[in-house]
Amino acid sequence: MIHLVVLLIVSCLGVPAYGKDKPAYEIFNAKGKKTSYRTLYKKAKNSDIVLFGELHDNPVAHWLQLELTMDLHKADRVVLGAEMFEADDQRALDDYLAGSIDAAGLDSLANLWPNYRTDYAPVVDFARENRIPFVATGIPRRYARMVFREGNFGVLERLGDEEKAWIAPLPIRFDPELPQYRKILSMEDGHGSPELQKAQAIKDATMAHFILQNHRPGHTFLHLNGAYHSDFFEGIVFYLREQNDALRIMTVSTVEQESVRRLEDENRGRADFIICVDEDMTKTH
Repeated sequence: MIHLVVLLIVSCLGVPAYGKDKPAYEIFNAKGKKTSYRTLYKKAKNSDIVLFGELHDNPVAHWLQLELTMDLHKADRVVLGAEMFEADDQRALDDYLAGSIDAAGLDSLANLWPNYRTDYAPVVDFARENRIPFVATGIPRRYARMVFREGNFGVLERLGDEEKAWIAPLPIRFDPELPQYRKILSMEDGHGSPELQKAQAIKDATMAHFILQNHRPGHTFLHLNGAYHSDFFEGIVFYLREQNDALRIMTVSTVEQESVRRLEDENRGRADFIICVDEDMTKTH
């Protein structure tokens, strides 16, 4: 018996300290201090709009989006929206939420993202089961491409009235000096350009437009978008503030780091809450 106890003690001593704890993620506030999901939820519940910035292939972000949706629903306070649904797909999305069409019907009628089934269907299906409004806030991609190709917003004036209902009202204000838009010009491999800045801006303005159009007083509008669209309180936030500076807006961002124990300086101030995920985390697609 004594030999067994000694063997167990030696075995435990042989396990390196760094192997005992492998957190997949940590949540930090804007100043880089560790915080909790409970704190994030409490602030979200008391916000008018929550912009949940994701990395599109990050499973932790998608899981927390679903968790936050379910928790806000418990207080009967949530309206949902997402960049991943284009505005002209709203009818198909509404039909699915109402049960008029099934998942196959939604897939055939709407321009779903390739990772819809793994990453967004759980939130959409929860909305369907619980009769939660879900707003398609994304600009139809063909219109963003028009702006990119032509390099100006005036090209959108050629659209008919029905098509214009799927984008932010024209003209939109554009500030190329916003830091996040300036960063586009310094993208690697020369992919950044003034044309890409404008395409990004029309996406941000359109999402802000549909969020404001569908926000309900006393509810939290939880919006899912790529992190770049709301990082550093710019992008969508800029256009929301343009229309209503009194809104209580909360932002969430997702970042990946080699270690999640400390938030790197470049990620501080990125959002009210930063979900820091181990960079080795499995991708969804």
